[in-house]
Amino acid sequence: MNKTIKTLLLVTGIILLVYGIYTMIQPETQISIGDLDLVKSQDNTNSYITIALGIVALVFSLAKGKS
Repeated sequence: MNKTIKTLLLVTGIILLVYGIYTMIQPETQISIGDLDLVKSQDNTNSYITIALGIVALVFSLAKGKS
């Protein structure tokens, strides 16, 4: 594999991992009006997919090609 493609996959994998982790741990949406609290539950499905794609990109970028 070409060196530029490996570098591009490495950078993309790191960005996807960081973004997936960030979206997973960001605070949930919460609205407070007096004694009434409304909390939207967080669905992490998209975060898991983003993290998995980041890991796959990292694995492909670190894989050795034919010598």
